[in-house]
Amino acid sequence: MTQKAGPAENSTALLWDIGTAYELFASLDVLHEPELFDLRPAWAAKIRARIPAPERTFLEETSTFNFPYGWIHSLPQPKNTLTLLSALQQIAPAQRCIALLNLENESKPESRRLVQIAERHSWDHSDLTNLLPILCRDGADEQALVKYLNWWARPEDFGRMLLSALQAYHQAFFEQEEKRVGPILETGLQHARQVAEHLSIPDLITELSRGIRYAEAIGKELIIVPTFWMTPLVHLSKMNDNQTLFLFGVRSPTMSLIPGELVPDGLLISLKALADPTRLKILRYLSEQEMTPSELSRRLNLRAPTVTHHLKELRLAGLVNLTLHGQENLYRARLEALDPIQISLRDFLKSESAESDH
Repeated sequence: MTQKAGPAENSTALLWDIGTAYELFASLDVLHEPELFDLRPAWAAKIRARIPAPERTFLEETSTFNFPYGWIHSLPQPKNTLTLLSALQQIAPAQRCIALLNLENESKPESRRLVQIAERHSWDHSDLTNLLPILCRDGADEQALVKYLNWWARPEDFGRMLLSALQAYHQAFFEQEEKRVGPILETGLQHARQVAEHLSIPDLITELSRGIRYAEAIGKELIIVPTFWMTPLVHLSKMNDNQTLFLFGVRSPTMSLIPGELVPDGLLISLKALADPTRLKILRYLSEQEMTPSELSRRLNLRAPTVTHHLKELRLAGLVNLTLHGQENLYRARLEALDPIQISLRDFLKSESAESDH
């Protein structure tokens, strides 16, 4: 599915992809880093506890580093869990981790070192030092990376356990979840394609991401994929020199990540974000001008990590626009998000009242 880009990006083509196989790994990421997505840790732990202990330990030690979205894009349709598991079984166990993470792609900064670790069945302090700034993001630390590299040094064990763990997770939880989210992904993709007819590619990314603008060039092809579990965050990465993959959230603010949950996620996250005096001050400053975290830190007389935490909460709530310009992040208040919050709260209270009347 290909669509030509607008005049301003005449060298970039839009391609569309869809599949619950993306959700398999997105959901694992969320379940192992629930705080990052404002998900109740106790509920996430309950789902993880359904997985047998060996496979559960493997996923805990590896899932936050595995993002095989490029490999999933190469799968045939339907890109569901059964297709993914079948394709994985066709790969020799020792080669599964390398294939999934597309480490044949030499442009990835971590590729050479990880392949070398797998080949020599060991890693050293130099590997750890070099991979730490590349692979460790929010929620991952040096100790977590050590556990991950210990698996990489045993590639055949890694490959066998990877297949076993994904099969166990599918049976324990994701098989039913796949049925729930599939139709939502289809609806989200249809809406995104309609929106794309009227927007430039930068504006389309901003619209679908609820406030993120990428200042750098995208490349020749932008592959857009809807995701339920990753909402409201996004994933954008270069698969190669020509292709960039963009996963955007399609879960409505009126829906909950937890099946059957009454209070919608979007409403709860927004109200929590607004119920803090520091975050309200930040929104006030950002409504006046675009600012970096460093500028906000000086204005508020707060440490940079504290300001970054508050900005993350505002970003989760869709209350700020974020422009990524090289190493610099620029924030601005997203005031258009306030009216939908008010509407969502009113609708929720009315529905609650209606239920109690019967």
